[in-house]
Amino acid sequence: METPIIDFVMQYANGNKRRLHMPGHKGQSFLGPEKFDITEIDGADVLYSENGIIAESENNATRIFGTGKTLYSAGGSSLSVRAMLYLVTLYARNCGKENLIAAFRNVHKTYVTASSLLDFDTVWLYPAESQGIASCIITPEEVDAKISSMKKKPAALYVTSPDYLGNIADIAGLSHVCKKHGMLLAVDNAHGAYLNFLPENIHPMALGADICCDSAHKTLPVLTGGGYLHISKNAPCEILENAQRAMMNFASTSPSYLILQSLDLANKYVTDGYCERLADFCTKVSELKRVLKDAGFVLCGNEPLKITVKTKPHGYCGEEFARMLEKSGIVCEFCDPDHTVLMLTPQNECDLEEVKKAFLSIERRDCVITENAPSAAHPKSVLSPRECLFLNGTEVNAKKSLGKILCDLSVSCPPAIPIAVCGEVIDGNVMALFEYYGIKTVRVTE
Repeated sequence: METPIIDFVMQYANGNKRRLHMPGHKGQSFLGPEKFDITEIDGADVLYSENGIIAESENNATRIFGTGKTLYSAGGSSLSVRAMLYLVTLYARNCGKENLIAAFRNVHKTYVTASSLLDFDTVWLYPAESQGIASCIITPEEVDAKISSMKKKPAALYVTSPDYLGNIADIAGLSHVCKKHGMLLAVDNAHGAYLNFLPENIHPMALGADICCDSAHKTLPVLTGGGYLHISKNAPCEILENAQRAMMNFASTSPSYLILQSLDLANKYVTDGYCERLADFCTKVSELKRVLKDAGFVLCGNEPLKITVKTKPHGYCGEEFARMLEKSGIVCEFCDPDHTVLMLTPQNECDLEEVKKAFLSIERRDCVITENAPSAAHPKSVLSPRECLFLNGTEVNAKKSLGKILCDLSVSCPPAIPIAVCGEVIDGNVMALFEYYGIKTVRVTE
């Protein structure tokens, strides 16, 4: 696999050029990688141009993922989410559809900020039984029933899969429902770039999604901020034709060439034995999970590269359990009162034995914690996120916010999942969630 971005930068960096251009470090070493950190000079291409070395590298990624178009993000999935939602709203307006998106409630807060910028409406979908804030497992049959009951049909369904706890949605089933109702399927696949390379390809693009984003840096050896926007070969033509425009609307005009080189190199990495290494590593992680379950740990989620522990049955809150792992040198990805989450990649192969030892060193307490997280909020919305964007509001103690309208664009628990969405009335359930997740102050209006 060719690496056109890296080839150009290497040639330039080793050419003893006098850099009378940005960046200000001029290639001299402060942190270390400055020699390879350039700007859009002649020959380096412009991100989202039709031709050049970046477009060539993106074409390589398009072939690897089997999409109609794959574009790079140097701004993580946050950039790609905004572009996705722009393309959905553009499609809705051009096709005479409702400016309405049906979304699983466990969205990343970027979804909310994007809705304030793009001014589309959202109908929130909730699971039949509460699963806390981070998960929102809804079957295709439940989605079908909900959409069938709606007078105004959404232009798209928006799903976060995998979620932060390692639950993968039935994307194929949801795609079938979307096609039945003439809707697009948009997937926040930030945690699932590697799913394309499993023995059974379960990436959203392979299962019928029209558009999705990946944070390459989360599960592939890519620098933080590197991501993809994928458009299906079967997506409406206006989605494909406007993809670059969508990214340009929200991206910096000074993308990091270190991130672009990292994405470029990832193309070579995933086509050079990665599928075999990944399959072998997933088998080893599966065996580790079996050992942990046999030792009495309660695991959840079906994502191959996450180990998600429900810690309360073992007698610990998630934060305390994470601190105990850290004493053994194991730093987790995420913890909340109920869970501790570890994210793994094949680069962790040498860590698996130490992870096992760290877990097995934690004794099960006799006193199980029985407190459950409050149910996900279903508050009433009285203002749109767009209206809230231009409200100053007043910051108040969260304990005194009952009955007021939230005007913060996002009040979220880790990991950036909204407890309540701006424009919603703070009710007793929201108050309970504020207390549970340690939210001290909120910005409200009357």
